[in-house]
Amino acid sequence: MNPICILKEQIKNGYLLTKKEALELSTAPLKELCTAANEIRLHFCGNAFDICTIINGKSGKCSENCKFCAQSAFYPTTLEEYPLLSQETIVEHAKYNDERGVLRYSIVTSGKKLSNTEVDHVCEAALAIKKESKINLCASLGLLDEEQFRKIKAAGITRIHNNLETSKRYFSKVCTTHTFEDKIKAIHEAQRAGLNVCSGGIMGLGETMEDRIDMVLTIRELGIRSIPVNMLNAIAGTPFEHLPRLTNEDMCRIVALFRFLVPNASIRLAGGRGLLEDKGKACFLSGANAAISGDMLTTAGITIEQDMRLLKELGYKVVLWNE
Repeated sequence: MNPICILKEQIKNGYLLTKKEALELSTAPLKELCTAANEIRLHFCGNAFDICTIINGKSGKCSENCKFCAQSAFYPTTLEEYPLLSQETIVEHAKYNDERGVLRYSIVTSGKKLSNTEVDHVCEAALAIKKESKINLCASLGLLDEEQFRKIKAAGITRIHNNLETSKRYFSKVCTTHTFEDKIKAIHEAQRAGLNVCSGGIMGLGETMEDRIDMVLTIRELGIRSIPVNMLNAIAGTPFEHLPRLTNEDMCRIVALFRFLVPNASIRLAGGRGLLEDKGKACFLSGANAAISGDMLTTAGITIEQDMRLLKELGYKVVLWNE
């Protein structure tokens, strides 16, 4: 039995992959790696597929200098800027997604963190959504504290999103206005408030495969099982605008490794998926079993209808997973 198959069977029996083993797998034959990752996915998750959508609830003028982001006030990007959307707009968008079979909807806002007044506004919108639809709620509102997280949980939001973006080692090459430790602190505060956490990163920021593995090992240590895998969509005007684009094969290898590392997770294709020739189909056969559908924050995505057709073709069933 070859090393990939040996590790696959060990993982199916409860073994946790080490960093050394993950690094060795990172150069394994791609087809064998992806096939094995898909078998691990089937073993732990069956054909469950967790699909979610997002709304850009507050856009631009961000105080942070994340080098990939069109919303940063530091860079001369072309972007529509606006304050928090009205409650009515957020609610109508939630109902639209609910009617199309989406089970989870996230309110995402720009900035380091929302003010208490803005948190109250999001809570009011969440309460209204819970009255008018059955959709589950997630939010990405920056580096809030435990009290603020408790408020949004009381309003019916069950999951908070906060990407680590990359490894601790590489983080300062991506952002200097807040730290990797700030991210970890906010995640711990959300967990203490009783919220489920979704956290992943962006691939293609100039990081190494070791950085990607280290990021996922941190996520695994935090007990997080919803892991967005974004692919850099290089935005004109940002410091990362000239970085090379990852390929389908790159992304398949990444999601396969992540599946080996966190076998029972929702490995979620997120931003940048529309840049892939097959819109993620090969990744969904290489260990990924979740996605963000519809438009992203500042770039066009893939329609809910397109995704639902693809999931049916692949034999997936849309369900809430790792709630």
